[in-house]
Amino acid sequence: MDSSTLYYSLDLVSGSGLTLSSEQKAALQTSLVILKRNNKFNRVLFWGKILGIKGDYFIAQGVSEDEMTDKKSLYSFNCVDWHLLPPATEAMIAEVSATAKGRFVGDPSHEYEHTEIRRQGEGDEAVEEEVVVKVKEEKRLASTVHTIDKEVSVVPRGAFIKSPHGLVQTNRSFEGLSSLEAGKLSYFLHFTEPQKLKKKSILELADLNPSIDFLDPLSEDIPKGSWSLQFERGSTVCVIRSMLWLGLTSFHVPMTPQHGYIYMGDGLKNLDLPFML
Repeated sequence: MDSSTLYYSLDLVSGSGLTLSSEQKAALQTSLVILKRNNKFNRVLFWGKILGIKGDYFIAQGVSEDEMTDKKSLYSFNCVDWHLLPPATEAMIAEVSATAKGRFVGDPSHEYEHTEIRRQGEGDEAVEEEVVVKVKEEKRLASTVHTIDKEVSVVPRGAFIKSPHGLVQTNRSFEGLSSLEAGKLSYFLHFTEPQKLKKKSILELADLNPSIDFLDPLSEDIPKGSWSLQFERGSTVCVIRSMLWLGLTSFHVPMTPQHGYIYMGDGLKNLDLPFML
């Protein structure tokens, strides 16, 4: 996210009372350039902020060759010094969801504890033992960022292109959606490995352009109503907010290539969503 896109994103979320100070914005502009150079990233994006009780985590992502899969997440407390988050694995996500509850503390070394009953041995000799499972908050942070990206990262249709070799890159010829298209959820896509696309019939796939229609549209999400789409700034900006991860704001300026998303929240999923609709 370049500086103009960053300010756009921050401006749009400031209405919710969450934003960055002018010192933090200035520090980000400098530190993200250094981060990109030192790690040889193609691009560095400011991803957002996860609120903690003692301190907040500022999150950035470095992107290499493939825009969708070659990503590394980093966190900072001061927008200057960045620390690499471990890659989120399925085992880590399962461990975190069973163990870490409640709000983030704001300390990466904080340990969450969870007691499990495990059976040891076979047959009649099997005994049940209590096992204490510990998970550090750094792992929780990594799995939360990964899950938010997987479930609610949003891009306009055509903003990214997939090569015949499977490489996903920025579409340099993308000039933006029309105002009419920007008003429809079907023109916004999940920027993650598609799930529903694989289940489409050959007939349904025939109408799609494989170079840009390689992602799942938001319009197919269940439950319906998990997204709020509206035009703001005198109908010049299309803003999409997630009801599942409150704090995720995505925007697109129709007829321009400008788009982005940012997360500013407590890192807790809105599990009450089905009851709210």
